[in-house]
Amino acid sequence: MGALIYGINSVLESLKGRQRKALELLIDRSSASPRLAAVRDEATRRRVTISLVSRQELDQLAGGERHQGVALRVEEVASLDLEDLLNIWRGSDKKGLFLVLDGITDPHNLGALARSAEASGCQGMILPKDRSCSITATAEKASAGALAHLPVCRVTNIARTLDLLKREGFWVFGLAGESGALNIFEADLSGHIVLVIGDEGKGLRDNVRKHCDNLLSIPMRGQVSSLNASVAGGVALFEVLRQQVV
Repeated sequence: MGALIYGINSVLESLKGRQRKALELLIDRSSASPRLAAVRDEATRRRVTISLVSRQELDQLAGGERHQGVALRVEEVASLDLEDLLNIWRGSDKKGLFLVLDGITDPHNLGALARSAEASGCQGMILPKDRSCSITATAEKASAGALAHLPVCRVTNIARTLDLLKREGFWVFGLAGESGALNIFEADLSGHIVLVIGDEGKGLRDNVRKHCDNLLSIPMRGQVSSLNASVAGGVALFEVLRQQVV
């Protein structure tokens, strides 16, 4: 059957992406939206099967989520192994940037982090096989199509993976809010960088912290003492981008 993606932006980006093959486009037969017409035109160019369905059918498929009159069946996510991910970077002739998610379980956060990662030029997102959200339709929609372009790697052991990345010449930084962490705007992030973000509640696991070269904090002036994982990740990713392109 394949996975289901819904929402105009996510579907359009998935049609353009190369990570997964599009199998079938489902469009609300009663809609005359010009944005849906653009999606349909793209599917036609890509020679994707188009099926006209009722809005009720789309409602059922999307499970109550807002689908904007369109859904796309695609192949299930085929995660890369770490060596394949590294080969993509080696062939890019760019400064390396990988995002490691240590236990993100909210699909909205995962999708939002993927969106920031792809927009900042990150070469891949690394997830643990356990203690992690799957790439669901909700995550796809939250990513606004970024998961159609961003390579995803699943690994058994995050700590061991960080050690392997260090041997490839990467500096590993974990996001943490406690005192003693290095101010992110004072850190040297201009080299090959791995950013590690912990789960939404407890943050980085102790064993993962030990395998980071340093911990980073985001300075704040307001009364709120912490940021959502996806917001903090976005700030960090674009600080790396700023330093890498200077």
